[in-house]
Amino acid sequence: MGYDNLRLEKGMYRQEGKSFTQVLESLDPSENYRGTALEGTDAFQRQLKRFGIKAKGAGSSPVEKFFRTMDSAVLFPEYISRTVRQGMEEQDILPAITATTTVIDSMDYRSIYSEAEDADKALCNVAEGAAIPATQIRTKDHLVSLNKRGRMLVASYEAIRFQKLDLFSVMLRQIGSYIQKMQLADAVDVLTKGDGNGNAATVYYVGTDPISGESGTIGYNQLVEFWGQFDPYTMNTILCNTATMTDLMKIKELQNPLSGLNFAGSGKPGTPLGASLLRTNAVKAGTIIGLDNRYALEQVRVGDVLVEYDKLIDRQLERAAITAISGFGKICTGASAVLKV
Repeated sequence: MGYDNLRLEKGMYRQEGKSFTQVLESLDPSENYRGTALEGTDAFQRQLKRFGIKAKGAGSSPVEKFFRTMDSAVLFPEYISRTVRQGMEEQDILPAITATTTVIDSMDYRSIYSEAEDADKALCNVAEGAAIPATQIRTKDHLVSLNKRGRMLVASYEAIRFQKLDLFSVMLRQIGSYIQKMQLADAVDVLTKGDGNGNAATVYYVGTDPISGESGTIGYNQLVEFWGQFDPYTMNTILCNTATMTDLMKIKELQNPLSGLNFAGSGKPGTPLGASLLRTNAVKAGTIIGLDNRYALEQVRVGDVLVEYDKLIDRQLERAAITAISGFGKICTGASAVLKV
């Protein structure tokens, strides 16, 4: 069965364990198009081509083109979902602070964790016949808290039917950006306060042992001392807000020519400690979160971006919800810490 004669229906959004695109792919596999002009497209993109819907560029189609036929209207919720997801992925720093992402199909999830004791950190010689040192992996006492984050799409079909998809997608990407910021705030909250399993990050204060200096100021010495608290982990990522990042960038050790060249060329400042410096206003002023992004945090997602497909297909756009459900769990307790300036 070719892509140009598939029968599309609402039920394709309701198949358990499969997304709309996965259902399409099962009916119209992309591997069938190797060596053809459609190689590199997925099943959804081929459906857009089938109905002559151009989603990008100056010559993009109007919104109403999705609703020329009942079959093409079924594609509209997936277009919404993909465009919102694109907005979530733009400037998204969650992949830079999460060790792994787990996708589930229920609202309950109990993660595992490992908390290294001093004896576990030592590299012991195992004599012949002796017991091998053990690292215990445990199931958490409390479930990972999952939050539904989203925005309401409020617009009448009459108001947007003649708008070009290229412009409409800007609004949808903005919705995705809002959702991403809320999810990042959830991640920061778990990094600092823990996930309800008694694993809040250790908090250090400038001017209080083991961090030297004077409260309210931050210098290179304090960063090095903070970095030293992470053994056996490595502080390879720093999170802070705009004001605190500005203070860090004024430290003379961060003003060497190579750091400046990297910042000017990519917009991504580095530090002499080898850590990535990431800015987010989800972190309070005067607070620095350090973490080893290989071991600190797990993101848990329930499926993908969710849209009220029935409303969208039937052109009932007024108050159509666009949501994403996710949560975060800490993996290794010592892999993140907080420094209060």
